[in-house]
Amino acid sequence: MKLGIVGLPNVGKSTLFNAITKAGAEAANYPFCTIEPNVGVVSVPDERLKVLHELYDSKKTVYTAIEFYDIAGLVKGASKGEGLGNKFLSHIREVSAIIHVVRCFEDDNVVHVDGRIGPLSDIETINLELILADMDIVDRRLQKTLKALKTDKQLQFEYDVLVKIKETLDQGLSARTMSLTQDEAEFMRSLDLLSGKPIIYAANVSEDDAVAGGAENAFVSEVRKFAESEGSDLVVICAKLESEIAELEDDEKAAFFQDLGIDESGLDKLIRASYHLLDLISFLTAGPQEVRAWTIKNGSKAPQAAGKIHSDFERGFIRAEIVAYHDLIENGTMAIAKEKGLVRSEGKDYIVKDGDVILFRFNV
Repeated sequence: MKLGIVGLPNVGKSTLFNAITKAGAEAANYPFCTIEPNVGVVSVPDERLKVLHELYDSKKTVYTAIEFYDIAGLVKGASKGEGLGNKFLSHIREVSAIIHVVRCFEDDNVVHVDGRIGPLSDIETINLELILADMDIVDRRLQKTLKALKTDKQLQFEYDVLVKIKETLDQGLSARTMSLTQDEAEFMRSLDLLSGKPIIYAANVSEDDAVAGGAENAFVSEVRKFAESEGSDLVVICAKLESEIAELEDDEKAAFFQDLGIDESGLDKLIRASYHLLDLISFLTAGPQEVRAWTIKNGSKAPQAAGKIHSDFERGFIRAEIVAYHDLIENGTMAIAKEKGLVRSEGKDYIVKDGDVILFRFNV
């Protein structure tokens, strides 16, 4: 899973990236500090693995991972090559989803590229550049399809969808806001439109606002209303606070959270929102050698999940022996869970659920 962290210069992108990856990406108080995208691989926290590790006394624990890309800031005109626009847009094309960091705090010591704080204006700037870049793609494809349509009437569907997308973009709306049929959505995905990528708006607030007991400042409320209008998610974070949390050991974090009156880090919020956004779940494998989490699309069938481990598992799939995580933990061992009929043998049509502990049987 690749997530691109984007935003205007000096909104806290690199600070957030440093905090959640501890990768030491350069962060400075001037535009275009980040040119090539820094990449950080982050293990996804999963308390279930710790419990299974103790249950099986496993030699190794392997968490699933997310790749975060800290993508260069941009300015108006990026779609026409202004600033680092061309690089910015090409880097966004590589990610599965976008985390758009929006500045929702006042600080005279941190300059804003436009000289004022305006979250909705910031969002509009970036969204508009993505839309303009998509317009070029759609216009070129439309011309090509219209020409081919004269001799190939089977392209009528493609042409009609392109017209629908163009009308949306011409209104200044992102492609992800469109209501599409399954076939239309599948075709649009083939275009790899930038404004069609799923997005999480990360409202970056001050430390005071982050620990204000859930109260939102006016900037955050504006961003929340906009996110809801296009069906996107919002996560409220404090990049500065995340930097402090990143320096703590695991056993210190709980006390720190309690002192601040918060229950989880911004990273945990982003990961949970990312899984929801991309419709992902995790299944688990466990044994004396290794316990491990595997990320798959929600709705995946057992053979597809097996293929996540190795292509031979999917090709030679016979069956999957499955127990729900909570059933396994409540009973203490797989043997007891089997005695109580909680371990099921499932075939090729079984849809894997989050938290399934699975042993795949295969033959190649």
